[in-house]
Amino acid sequence: MCEPITAATPWIAQLGDVPAHLDYFQGSMFEAVKRAAEQHPNQVAFDFMGRSTTYRTLIAQIERCAKSLKTIGIREGDAVTIAMPNCPQAIYVFYAVNLIGGLANMIHPLSSEKEIEFYLKESNSVSVVTLDQFYHKFEAIRENTHVVNMVIASIRDELSKPVKAGYMLTEGRKVRKIPSDAPVIRWKQFLELGNSCFWNYKVQRTAQDPAVVLYSGGTTGTTKGIVLTNLNFNALGQQIVATNPMFRPGDKMLSAMPLFHGFGLGVCIHSMLSQGGRCVLVPRFTAKSYAKLIVKYRCNFIAGVPTLYEALLRQPSMEGTDLSCLKGVFSGGDSLSVELKKKFDKFLYDHKAVVQIREGYGTTECVTASCLTPPHMSKEGSIGLPFPDTYYKIVDPQSNEVPYGTEGEILLAGPTVMKEYLNHPQETADTLRRHSDGLTWVYTGDLGTMDDEGFVYFRGRRKRMIISSGYNIYPAQLENVLEAHEKVQMSCVIGVPDSYKMQKVKAFIMLKPGVAADENIREELFAYCRKNIAKYAMPYDIEFRETLPTTLVGKVAYRVLEEEEEKTGDRA
Repeated sequence: MCEPITAATPWIAQLGDVPAHLDYFQGSMFEAVKRAAEQHPNQVAFDFMGRSTTYRTLIAQIERCAKSLKTIGIREGDAVTIAMPNCPQAIYVFYAVNLIGGLANMIHPLSSEKEIEFYLKESNSVSVVTLDQFYHKFEAIRENTHVVNMVIASIRDELSKPVKAGYMLTEGRKVRKIPSDAPVIRWKQFLELGNSCFWNYKVQRTAQDPAVVLYSGGTTGTTKGIVLTNLNFNALGQQIVATNPMFRPGDKMLSAMPLFHGFGLGVCIHSMLSQGGRCVLVPRFTAKSYAKLIVKYRCNFIAGVPTLYEALLRQPSMEGTDLSCLKGVFSGGDSLSVELKKKFDKFLYDHKAVVQIREGYGTTECVTASCLTPPHMSKEGSIGLPFPDTYYKIVDPQSNEVPYGTEGEILLAGPTVMKEYLNHPQETADTLRRHSDGLTWVYTGDLGTMDDEGFVYFRGRRKRMIISSGYNIYPAQLENVLEAHEKVQMSCVIGVPDSYKMQKVKAFIMLKPGVAADENIREELFAYCRKNIAKYAMPYDIEFRETLPTTLVGKVAYRVLEEEEEKTGDRA
């Protein structure tokens, strides 16, 4: 039997030119981007809907936003909620908040009103920056929070004249008008406010200072804010480049993953901007637009969830395209099936790419990826090797390391590990544990194995969770929402296999006595869900049951319902 092991970082043995240890930048995220700008001032930092922005302009706009934030009263340590898609204003404000020493509270702009209210209260946000199309949701719950200022931007503000005209005739027409006397600061007005600020807007921050809050279910499935530091993000950027020695400043990353998600913000945005890369911003993902942008910009790197790659395989516009420009194709956020990897690798080969898709693994508790398949080799079913300075081990329920090939809980440690869960000291203590080796380990709640070469294999999740198109959805949260409805007695939410989304959400509901299970109540519940549940977590189906199966201790037996759905799917 193999001895229990802790796998360090075998990149150096495997690749030769990837160091086992890195010297991490000890400044802020803004300072990391500014360093890149000083080295490449005239290089393009990002592209957005046909318009390019250089690093010099990027820094100037960030500093202009920082002055404006200071003018409206944001001080060191204040939380500013950013609820935006991947657009220039979001990039400027994100780094501006960092420059003035604030905390960027990143949330999904499609969140429901109740979820938005929770995020604002949990972070104690004093200001919000969002788009005009999301204004009404924020205004509906604003008085229940501590928000003082709401800054409203618009996609059209960052478009060239020809593109703006087209936008206003299509997408722009769908945006509900904001009352002229609404208590908001328009983007143009916001920028002009900065003209009143002449000094003392920059705040010196250290690597260990909190900088960003991202949201996840933690180890219990209850939504919590994950507090991440400047070092967490800067270390990730350096690790991404170190594990991709083919990267060169100016290389283009197609940034479709959202910036309220660690994968999008950490890999697609900050890793690129802090290392001199070029982001092609995608404000709203569709397979068609994604395919078009890969070809138009001759992107060098693409990153996404398995759903994205499944969609690209079905995209007619990709037929005959030349993808020889690709240096790296990364999959994360969900398990990449062996079948999909084989299909997509063949797709890449057929389109002249000399790379294969590389799977990674990580958690929001360490920003995003901390483990990645090397570019030169892969093992079927493996999620790769730990990043430099990142350590993985597999343990039993008593935290003892297990032999090679034995399944246990995945633990990881390294420079990207979070500071804490916001306002949840007990769960922080349960999840972050210091061992006798002096390292602080994240107990991921995920199950896996490791082989004798350090390759890690993901086997499943301990916590109950649905992953749909890369989004983590926690059934217990949805059940709480459903059971708060006056006509619902009991509910159970499960994930149903789906060829495109990987899983989709289905709700089983037991109505209160006397309530008829008809189409009227179904529509009422769907309307209720649309108001209280994020769009990506919406049930695709509601099935009424007179009773729900229960376990011996009286809990709803969700696995029984999952098995029933599997059998139904097999018959279909």
